[in-house]
Formats: sequence, C-alpha cells, structure tokens
Amino acid sequence: MIRLDADRAVEFCDGFRRRDFLHAGALTSLGLGLTHMFGLKAAGAVDKSKDTNCILMMLVGGPSQLDTWDMKPNAPIEIRGPYKPIKTNVAGIEISENFPRMAKHADKYAIVRSMYHSAAAVHDTGHQMMQTGRLFQGGVEHPHFGCVLGKLKGSKGDVPPHVLLPRPIGNTGGNMPHGQSAGYLGKTFDPFVLNADPSDPNFRVPDMLPPDYLTSLRVDRRRNWREMVDKSVSKFETSQDARLLDSTFHQAYTLMSSQKAREAFELHREPEKIREKYGMNRFGQSCLLARRLIEAGVRFVTINMFETVFDEITWDIHGSKPFSPISCYRDLVGPMFDMAYSTLLEELRERGLLDNTMVVASGEFGRTPKVNPAGGRDHWPQVWSMLMAGGGVKGGQVVGASDEIGATPKDRPTTPAEVAATIYHALGIELETELPGAQGRPIPIVDRGVGPIKELFA
Repeated sequence: MIRLDADRAVEFCDGFRRRDFLHAGALTSLGLGLTHMFGLKAAGAVDKSKDTNCILMMLVGGPSQLDTWDMKPNAPIEIRGPYKPIKTNVAGIEISENFPRMAKHADKYAIVRSMYHSAAAVHDTGHQMMQTGRLFQGGVEHPHFGCVLGKLKGSKGDVPPHVLLPRPIGNTGGNMPHGQSAGYLGKTFDPFVLNADPSDPNFRVPDMLPPDYLTSLRVDRRRNWREMVDKSVSKFETSQDARLLDSTFHQAYTLMSSQKAREAFELHREPEKIREKYGMNRFGQSCLLARRLIEAGVRFVTINMFETVFDEITWDIHGSKPFSPISCYRDLVGPMFDMAYSTLLEELRERGLLDNTMVVASGEFGRTPKVNPAGGRDHWPQVWSMLMAGGGVKGGQVVGASDEIGATPKDRPTTPAEVAATIYHALGIELETELPGAQGRPIPIVDRGVGPIKELFA
C-alpha cells in the first residue's frame, strides 16, 4: 500500500495503478480513488433541462413473480403457491398479501409484468443486464447506468454523482462481473461504495474523513499532497494517471472535507420514528440513506438488498440450504421490502422529490412457475415482474402481462435493454449517445432500435 502521509519517501513497483495511489482518507476503500471519482465531463447528448435522479434497487436473488406482484390465484396449488392476493388502492391491481403497505401506495408505482431475458439462468448475467442493459461478451464490461450518468453529467456540488449501498454484490455462484462498475469507461467513473452497514449502531462511512487520531499537522499535510507527490513520485507524475490528478485533486479533497457530504451520510440526524418506519435493518436504512443522498445532490444511488445468495435469507427461494425457503417472503424478506419501499416512495412524495427521482426495483430474473420438490422455486428468466415509480412514470398501472401460469410473457414482452432505455430517457440522456469504448471505439448507450417503455410515461 502506498502511503502519502508517511514520514519518508516511498518507492513504487512496476505494477503501480491509480487505485493504489490514495491512502490518506482511504477513498479507495470506498471504491474510489482521486481519479476514480472525478474526471472531465464527457461530451454527450444530454437534456440539460432535465435534472432527474434515480434510485435503483437490486433485489438480489430474483423475486418470484407468482409470490409478489403477479399472482395467479386461479392456477393449481403447485403453481399459485402459498400466498393470497390482496387488493390495492388502485382498482383492478392486486399484489401478494406479503406487501400490505405497498398495497396502499399502488397509485405511486407501475408494475411491469412481462420482463424476460434469454441468457443463461444464472444470477450474474441477470445482474449485468439489469444494471447496464447488456450482457458482457468478448471481454467487454459495459458501464452501470449510474456510471454513465456520472460521466455525462458529472457531480452536483461536493457529493459524488453515483453512490452504491451498502456493499457491492459478492458471490452469487457465477464468478462473473455483476455490472456495478464503470466498465470500459474506466475507474474514474466507478461509483462511490459505502462498504458499511447503515443499520449498525456505530455506523460511519469507513475512512471518508480524517481519523480521530490524526493530528492537525497531518490533516494539513493532506492539503499539500500535490507538493508531496512532486517531491517523491516524479516517475508517477509522467504517467497518464498523474495528468488526471490536476483536474481531480481539488474535488477529491473537497469530498473528504465537505460538511454537506458528511451530513448526507449521518443517519443519526434522522428522527428515530423515521428510521424505524424504514425498518432497522441493512436494506431499510440503505433506503433512508438513499433519500438523504438524493436530497444532498447525488444523482444516482444503487441499493443492493443482499450481497450474496448463500447462507443468507434472500429472494433466492430454492427451498433448501444454502438457499432460502419460500416462507421467508412472509416472515422476513417481504416485510423488509414492504416497509422500506413504501416509506421511501411516501417520503419522496412528501418532500417533493418523487417527480424528479425515478425509483426502480427489480431482481435479475423470476422463479419457476411450478413449486419444486423442496417447496421452493428455481431460476426462471423467461418472465418476471419489476417496479418503476417517479421520474415521470405514471403510477397505478400494470404494463404487460404473463400467461395464465406466470411462465412466459403474454402481452408486451419487455427486455433489460428496454429498461436501460427507459432509465436513460427519464434521466434526460439521448439514446443515440455514444460512449468511448476500448481503443476509442464508440459504443451506443443502448443498441440501435431499442426504445423506452413508453407506456410508463403515458
């Protein structure tokens, strides 16, 4: 590890990379280096009159469409499962009994019931497509929506443009990228990663601010990193990474020292009753933190409801260990999502933020129509349901439909690429925009001919 606050000069090995550069303040532990976080704004086709934000909830594990938002009460028991539908505050729309609070807010969100993809039925591929719009092939890693937004629009004030909560997706069995980085755009546009549990009573953003043990002298020395770099890393100064440093250093230091940035992460400032309304768990407090970050000027927040599907209760209801039983939708996962999602929409509406903040909630695929011998459901990318609200989306509607057993799209089949186009459309980014890929080869943000889900904005 390279120490810029060390008492002696440091030496560099041949493998030095820019993410190793920053130790003091440890922004790298947040998925962030000096050049990772801030870069020159890219020229792109952006509607400057639109200042829409986005909160993307990755429901890691893949919720069952039949036990959540597309129930089939008239199907045989082995299809319909153990749960009953309940009415919502919108006539004709029913959802699972596991979401009683959501039922009271159905006028605020739309349900897309015809999502599907034709790639392998593994978690990683679904994560890639639902966060970038594309499957990673030929060694090309496409950028996350929030990273594209950060490149095209940059940051607002002292806060980063894209924050990922609480931690990146970890092992889900496929050993492939999950689509949560800037991909070919480069580390400069990677998200700011929290790397902490906001429900922890002692929650702090790891190393975002100078540690308590630092003397004022050492803090002051951080203000003079440029001078230290000039004296001790002249070889590094000749590299492309170092040339980026001049344009990014001031903003990186501002992030560490900004009172506004610090306060955005301080959940203890929230009334206890508000925190409890979201749910005193990792996902609930991440949703509350997302609201605070949007208020502070963050453009895009990604929330991973879970980090793995192994030995943890998640949406991945195969029915036997190391996975989850279907009963967890009633006992834990359902109530957890119901509280946090409903409260987030409610608060965004009350604070005047829902109109310019899109809230997207989706898993990476659905579950098999037929309950398996273990009493659970297995992977099923052939159809699933997702939720979209805010940012111009008209709530209180259902887009698309699945067949009578929830196995395939019956009406308005919808792909992850169309979801990508929908998000970019809401963010005010023209779909013809091209990004610089490997060797400068231009890559369109969505494939030619792919458009948004227009019904959502009708």
